[in-house]
Amino acid sequence: MAFKNMLTQFFLLGFLLIFASAEAQEYKIQGKVIDSENVALESATIYVETVKDSSLVDYTISDTDGNFVIEGSTDATEVNLYISFTGFQTYKKKYQLSKNSMINTGSVILKLDDNTLGEVVVQATKAPVSIKTDTLEFNAASFKTKADANLEEVLKKLPGVTVDKDGAVSVNGKKVSRVLVNGKEFFGDDPKIATKNLPKEIINKIQVVDTKTKSEEFTGKEGDSENKTINITIDEDKNKGYFARLTAGGGTDERYELSGIGNYFKDDLRVSILASSNNINSSGFTFDEVFDAMGRSAYSFARSSNGSFSINGNSFGGGGGVTKSDNGGISLVNEWDDETELSANYFFNRGDTKTRTEIERENILPDRTYFNNSISSSEKKNDNHRARFGFEFQPDTLTRISFRPNMTVNNGFSKSNSNTSSFREDGNPINNAETEQYSELYSNNFSNRLNVTRKFGSRGGFVSLGFDNTNNTSEEENVYFSSREIYDDLGNLEETEVQDQFINQNTRKDEYSIKANTRLPLSEKLSLDVSYSYTKSNDKSERLIYEKDGVTGEYDVLIDTLSNDFNSETFNHRPNIGLVYKDDKLRASISGGLENVRLKNEDLFSETSFDNTYNNLYSNAYFRYKINKTKSIYFNYRNSRDTPSITQLQPVTNTTNPLNVVTGNPNLDPSLEHRMYMNFNNYDFKSRSGFYAYLGGNLTNDKVVGITTTNEDLVRTTTYTNVDGAYSMFVGASLDKTITLESKNTIKIDAGVNGNFSKDLGFSNGVKFNSNRYSVSPRVGVQYDIIDVLTVEPSYDISFNNAKYSLNNTRDQNYINHDIALEVTSYWPKNFVFGNDISYRHLGNIAPGFKNDFVLWNMSLGYKVMGDDGIFKVKVFDVLDQNISTSRNTGDDFVQDTQELVLEQYVMFSFTYKLSKFGGKDPNKKARRF
Repeated sequence: MAFKNMLTQFFLLGFLLIFASAEAQEYKIQGKVIDSENVALESATIYVETVKDSSLVDYTISDTDGNFVIEGSTDATEVNLYISFTGFQTYKKKYQLSKNSMINTGSVILKLDDNTLGEVVVQATKAPVSIKTDTLEFNAASFKTKADANLEEVLKKLPGVTVDKDGAVSVNGKKVSRVLVNGKEFFGDDPKIATKNLPKEIINKIQVVDTKTKSEEFTGKEGDSENKTINITIDEDKNKGYFARLTAGGGTDERYELSGIGNYFKDDLRVSILASSNNINSSGFTFDEVFDAMGRSAYSFARSSNGSFSINGNSFGGGGGVTKSDNGGISLVNEWDDETELSANYFFNRGDTKTRTEIERENILPDRTYFNNSISSSEKKNDNHRARFGFEFQPDTLTRISFRPNMTVNNGFSKSNSNTSSFREDGNPINNAETEQYSELYSNNFSNRLNVTRKFGSRGGFVSLGFDNTNNTSEEENVYFSSREIYDDLGNLEETEVQDQFINQNTRKDEYSIKANTRLPLSEKLSLDVSYSYTKSNDKSERLIYEKDGVTGEYDVLIDTLSNDFNSETFNHRPNIGLVYKDDKLRASISGGLENVRLKNEDLFSETSFDNTYNNLYSNAYFRYKINKTKSIYFNYRNSRDTPSITQLQPVTNTTNPLNVVTGNPNLDPSLEHRMYMNFNNYDFKSRSGFYAYLGGNLTNDKVVGITTTNEDLVRTTTYTNVDGAYSMFVGASLDKTITLESKNTIKIDAGVNGNFSKDLGFSNGVKFNSNRYSVSPRVGVQYDIIDVLTVEPSYDISFNNAKYSLNNTRDQNYINHDIALEVTSYWPKNFVFGNDISYRHLGNIAPGFKNDFVLWNMSLGYKVMGDDGIFKVKVFDVLDQNISTSRNTGDDFVQDTQELVLEQYVMFSFTYKLSKFGGKDPNKKARRF
């Protein structure tokens, strides 16, 4: 009945919208924008506002010839037309609208804004969108949202901006990697803390730029155009105040959530604190408006959404299972006289994760197939402390000095057990292995970066010197027990092998680097980049393995053959030279160098050592061409050589896993990887549609792969070799379009498709094999918004998969996965917030015994009190009690089905309270009605 009533209301609203559109004025305004020398102005912003209340009616951007057209309908009879362009005075003219108004402005001449008093016309309006040389800028007030919206809700309204289910933001197909506030980090490096918590009331402009390091910002050097940074500017009159949010909740099955974040800011000073405690796989920092800390992605299936997340490099949850976490932190940013900036933050996390995993695995050998079934469980507890400090000083306008030390300390333990059974195709057992482990770990990681940069000349020249150091230590004690039963061909128990060991492992790594680079301008557009770096690292790894004394029962008998004590040194010289070209349309670079790596390693136990030197030529080339201010093409090629790891090189046998004995190969060569990537992106502000396409891949020669031999008892021995010919390719495209209806209701469509192909190589029992994998995954999503009333977001993803294996083509895979989701959030009737998040998944290739389809439905009902400051909620996780974590992984010589422990159904009752004050005013006060 409730659903029927909601459906009736939905159609009634639609009818009212159609009726309203019949009474609206149809209009069309067209013209051309030029300067005083009759030069067309491309990407000028043209927008229409009502005279009555200055609300935005519509906007567009002029094309390459300066032409523009705005057409649509509005209830207003009087409107103002504005035309703005950076460096010019804003043009304004009032028009009367009647039914089917057709207005041609002709050529509008914009006057230069020379800041001469008396000639500047100060407008009380701002362009909704401005396109500058390297900056896309939005006026937050021009995009209508709910009264108490946060930054994420504003971003969802912006043209070309998409926010996915997990809160990740993209602009014209490019990922947003950072969110800054007035150019400064907002509580570390997790963008979601800013997007979920910053209130719209304080936001002035939203600027999108290429992601740059601090040094790149200072020198003007090119940034990473494939990653974007969003900078939020705060209105000057609101840049003093505070805002905070507190949530407390308790539920069934002893589930609970406690979380809070507070921010105080005054001009260039900002202090933030946060804290949370919960056992629902959440950080507690990234509040979802409807589901709070429970979020909309605490799933354990699809898109790796198992409740895992990370913040400032710390991971919470993940790897399946259920996590209880206690978190807290404080952040400080301050600036003095535009010369000195201090930033510091500290995070603490205590995590307790429990996992349980069931695996069924088919293993393919050249001459036979065998199977493993395993069940394992674990508990991991860890305390993590992380502190960051940043100091930046500019003694003059040409010099910058920065100092950035970081420290991370971990202290924890884990315990686990597993049971693995192996059997032949006819069902007869081959072996059975049980393991138990208990580990205690302590690690201390310190790093520091010191950089001095000096600019010279007027063409962007600079010289930079840097010193980096990293000092990491870890101490681990591990009690390891395993028992392996071996059966003969008839299934009779033949032998039992036991390992009962105490493993003491200590590692230390000290690395020091000196870097120097300079840019020498050769002309206005061409520069020469020269750099050199030298890195020296010392590694010490001591792994001592003891077994019990037969008399005392203590672990004090050292096993020399399994123990090792490595000392290694690495010397890395890396000179580089390149040319950089930059103008208004084209940015390009080509560079290369010779990397010289010397690797010395010695094992004091086995008295083995090697001293290898690798000389690796490398190169890099890229260009980005702007077809116009909204269209661009990007291409990048690079190659690199990767030196094998110590584990892969060291000729020492590791038998910790009794079913997989590993020995390194000191004769390995570095792998050579070629990587290529290109894309095209465009956003048409006239049609509110964006298009993004990309193509990329990599080819690896001398790739390090395993050579595995499996004996009749299924004991695998692994070493390594180099092979040529491994490669992968990927291609995709996406389209998004926003349709604005009457009363500013919108429909936003996001559609796309991506494809992947890869070829992998390896060896099994002396036979070289390859596997080829293909996948094509189209998707479509729609978001329909009736402001302050209803949001409906359906989506559908389908994935076509195919895998072929040379070892045994009878196990070639061909299957289809389906994902269907529907999010519905209602803000009607007044003061109520009703959210439903429903997901259905069907997996096309799950083995018998594993459920291959399920529905996950989360529900939340909230009631606002105290204006918009407080809200009571009842939330239900997994309404239908179907949440599972099932997946299939296909490797080069195996097929594996996995099912893991996940959060199960619970009901949560919570209360959230918000308090804020900006520029001496409470922004919610006007909304309170008692």
